Amino acid sequence: MMDMLPDAIIQQILSHISHARDVASCSCVSKRWKDCIPYSPSLYFPRNAFHSVADADAIICRIVSIVLRLEELVVYCPFSTSSLASWISLHNSSLRILELRMDSAVDKFFGSEGNGDRVDCIGAAHNLEALKLWGVSLTRSPNWGVFKRLRTLAIIGAALCDDAVKDTIKACPNLTDLALLSCDGVTTLSIELEWLERCRLDFLGPGNCSLSVSSMRLQVLEIQGFSWVRVNKNHKLRSLCISKNTGRLYGVDTGKLVDLEHLSLRGIQWSWNAISSVLQCASDVKHLVMKIEFCGDFETLQPFPEIDLVEFFNNHPKLKTLEIHGAMFAALCQKNSLKKLDSNFVIPSLEEVLITVRSPLNAEQKLNTLESLVDFSVKLRKMVIRISQMKNCHETADDFFEEICRFKHLNNDIVHIE
Repeated sequence: MMDMLPDAIIQQILSHISHARDVASCSCVSKRWKDCIPYSPSLYFPRNAFHSVADADAIICRIVSIVLRLEELVVYCPFSTSSLASWISLHNSSLRILELRMDSAVDKFFGSEGNGDRVDCIGAAHNLEALKLWGVSLTRSPNWGVFKRLRTLAIIGAALCDDAVKDTIKACPNLTDLALLSCDGVTTLSIELEWLERCRLDFLGPGNCSLSVSSMRLQVLEIQGFSWVRVNKNHKLRSLCISKNTGRLYGVDTGKLVDLEHLSLRGIQWSWNAISSVLQCASDVKHLVMKIEFCGDFETLQPFPEIDLVEFFNNHPKLKTLEIHGAMFAALCQKNSLKKLDSNFVIPSLEEVLITVRSPLNAEQKLNTLESLVDFSVKLRKMVIRISQMKNCHETADDFFEEICRFKHLNNDIVHIE
């Protein structure tokens, strides 16, 4: 059936094949198919696709050299610096998307002391629009010049240093998407990009790393691993996620978050000033996730201070979904948190609540808080109570669970237990 089609149609069909093994197979079907392979716009070389490192390097070079106008190149196989330089030299004007996996073990195989030269080679692809690098070492600044067309930059699993990251970002002034994931080695990171809209930063280790972000177009910010966070007040943030899995988070300065819809705060230990600052700035948030274990500015882990339930929901009237971990729920369930409840109070927008309960302590107050959330939330459709890693195996835990089951039975259409 394919033989009955015009050459242009066959060429168009085969242009959608990018996997190197499939490209090689197509070239063996017939001369007609083989003549279409040079018009493939993209090539993908998966990891472990070849028997040896030397075979991979040679075969990739052969296939890449056949293609006339390569727009997308994804290489997870081992390759040498000289090979990369030749690929980019062949297609430096047409290449738009480049994704490379760079392993230190490969450098040793090819007799190279580091992959700095390989990183420098990328600078010749001056028309790149998207660049993704895996396992790269950026302990010195890359010799790139300026990528004027680059919109998306992702660096995953990298060893970094402050100056190298600064110069890397400086070489990409028109980025709209930036991702630095599973990276390590930075103490201070400052990002000033006029066009940046989405930014994801994930830094490893418990160190005290500080972050400053400035972009008038910033809409999505997801960060992990920073102890101090500052976001320039001129932004359009709609989604903000701040996490600190190890060490402590001391301060967050975001300015008023007037456009914010999604807010997620996660971590082991945050300063209470940092938590309250973000919550005050995000008074119009619609979706809130709170998964912070402890407060405290120093080594001592402290519980949350009391949070007045009425004040909290009055300060966040647009809140539609709320997910809270044991620490914040416990803070809402303190002795004085329900004193301001009266018949005029309503929670106007809340539709879904997910509560993680990890302790039977203060059981009566917790049940009162659950009942209040159901009674005063005029739009509540679903409440999920997640009993997770209950700390106490004493009979009080069983009694508390029985009370929660009774509460579910009375509100069977709304309340669910996990």
